[in-house]
Amino acid sequence: MGQGALEAIWIKSVKRGPMEAVSAASMVAGKGIVGNADFGGARQVTIIEKEVWELLQSQINEDIDPSDRRANLMVSGVDLRDSASKVLCIGDIRIRLQGETRPCGRMEQAASGLQDKMSLMWRGGAWGDVLDEGEIHIGDTVAWES
Repeated sequence: MGQGALEAIWIKSVKRGPMEAVSAASMVAGKGIVGNADFGGARQVTIIEKEVWELLQSQINEDIDPSDRRANLMVSGVDLRDSASKVLCIGDIRIRLQGETRPCGRMEQAASGLQDKMSLMWRGGAWGDVLDEGEIHIGDTVAWES
């Protein structure tokens, strides 16, 4: 899988606060998503894969809203496994992925067994740094920088 789409965007305005679904977001290089509680922090953007989320739901036999993962972006059509140091392009914005997002105990609160299933093979997603300023929108093309 080499090219896909941006499926969802979530912003949390306060730490541990609710994830608000939005159709577009402003990105600032070196800072992250405008309005997000993690703006300027170490983990500027967190990303999950739609296909992996659907697999996890089938494995635990639960229908869980993907916002419960507490990631900022959901993409489809790209494989995030072992993607540290790769650059993911979302529309005109580039994000340098820095590492795997390990699932915390809040995933177990969302559904029994979810944290363990997410702990395998980057199923918790990835996190990265924003390299460009601009806007992203649901439906934007997602691809690896060549």
